[in-house]
Amino acid sequence: MTLSPLAGKPPPSSLLADIPRLVTDFFAIRPDPENPSQRISFGTSGHRGSSLKGTFNENHILCITQAVCLYRQAHGIRGPLFIGADT
Repeated sequence: MTLSPLAGKPPPSSLLADIPRLVTDFFAIRPDPENPSQRISFGTSGHRGSSLKGTFNENHILCITQAVCLYRQAHGIRGPLFIGADT
């Protein structure tokens, strides 16, 4: 494996995420259900997306939450639900 020239150094600002924009877009952008790239898509690590691309925002969270609730109700699941998060 090659060593990055950035190893051990602070990253240049061009590589940093624009956190205020990510947060704004999380609430401001509404996904287009007709656009397949903005639909919820699960992989081996769960749903992945970006607020900037309209592929992960508040509406996605609401839809996933509703789907989990409906599934649990339909299958008589009444026990606790543990939810984890990562960065």
